[in-house]
Amino acid sequence: MHYDLIIEGGTCVLPWGEVATGIGVRDGRIASLSAAATDEAGERIDARGLHVLPGLIDPHVHLRDPGDASIESIPTGTRAAALGGITTVFDMPNTAPAITDAEMLSWKQQYASRESWTDFAMYVGATRGNTEALGDYERLDGVCAVKLFAGSSTGDLMIEDDDGIERVMQLGRRRIAFHSEDEYRLQERRRLFRSGDPYDSHRLWRDEECAFLGTRRIMALARRTRRAAHILHVSTAEELEYLQAFRDIATVEVLVNHLTQVAPECYERLAGLAVMNPPIRDARHFEASWRAVRDGTVDTIGSDHAPHSLAAKAKPWPDCPAGLPGVQTLVPLMLDHVNAGRLSLGRMVDLMAAGPARVYDLVGKGRIAAGNDADFTLVDLRARRRIENSWIASPIGWTPFDGMTVTGWPVATIVRGEAVMRDDEILGAPRGRLAHFAA
Repeated sequence: MHYDLIIEGGTCVLPWGEVATGIGVRDGRIASLSAAATDEAGERIDARGLHVLPGLIDPHVHLRDPGDASIESIPTGTRAAALGGITTVFDMPNTAPAITDAEMLSWKQQYASRESWTDFAMYVGATRGNTEALGDYERLDGVCAVKLFAGSSTGDLMIEDDDGIERVMQLGRRRIAFHSEDEYRLQERRRLFRSGDPYDSHRLWRDEECAFLGTRRIMALARRTRRAAHILHVSTAEELEYLQAFRDIATVEVLVNHLTQVAPECYERLAGLAVMNPPIRDARHFEASWRAVRDGTVDTIGSDHAPHSLAAKAKPWPDCPAGLPGVQTLVPLMLDHVNAGRLSLGRMVDLMAAGPARVYDLVGKGRIAAGNDADFTLVDLRARRRIENSWIASPIGWTPFDGMTVTGWPVATIVRGEAVMRDDEILGAPRGRLAHFAA
């Protein structure tokens, strides 16, 4: 047999378990899970001592494009993703201008197809003005879902009332992704705080009830309309328990930050570099998040990569913007959790490959299987590395995990059979394509 690429000698994480086998790639797709040493190949990758994972997906990034390229852009953000072992990203619509109409969707389709280092998908933002068109927009090339901000957004990229949310849910058919904090409670509680308060006040403002109330409202509307909902960055014990009763219409995302950092310690140590929405919470919610990972409540894990400059993050709260970089550190952090025994490698793959593919109806990705795209993340589970600001590819040049030592590291990122990253080095030119979703 002849293949374009053979990955040999590695331990492959297949849907049915870990298997030592060779993978043959032809024309950008997986052609064989039993490629032999005697088979011919245009290129061979020696994966001895490594685990070969299906290409890992970050389904929640803010690449700020269009916007300010000194903060982030599609080229820099997907470069960071590739360095971190991510093969596909799903980009959020709250840019400047926002991705809410056919013109901006077309612009982003063309731009990402030229400039992305990884494969790429985008959300279209729901507004009062585009509600009637969302059923058409959600089916355009590269669109992973409608994103609805029920709280915490700017401009017209927010629909906070039940009537407006219900109208969006009545139109279209694909799963809607929700930021579910309750805007009315946010505005009411905002008056309790003032400039210069401790950064920890952020989590007191955006308290547990703010998130839980938003999620309860959305679940009631999902039941009424029978429209599937994906609740993003679930951060409270109350939500995680409550959502177990809605498995027929709801799926759940948890962020790596809520699995890694704990308040108030993170605010005391990092100040504004710990401020994100929803906030990092205390140990009770941290432990509940891990229970939800282990019992299957959680469907996907994302980074919510949302970079800001160090100067902006140094401002006193509440002038300090919410959002943290994370697409490049997502895989190392999760591998460290695997090595610490908090979850198995197979469960990590389920959450970061098969899970996003299942939730969003992503075609040809998420599993190592014949006929699927030849996307792979090769990792060294034994590598012990220190995360440092100097490694970060985003223009902001910082991470809240600077100085953290982790066990487990991505050593190669392969997108449709072509190596984009090997041993911390980006290779070739941008070659990302738009991801495809089932209609």
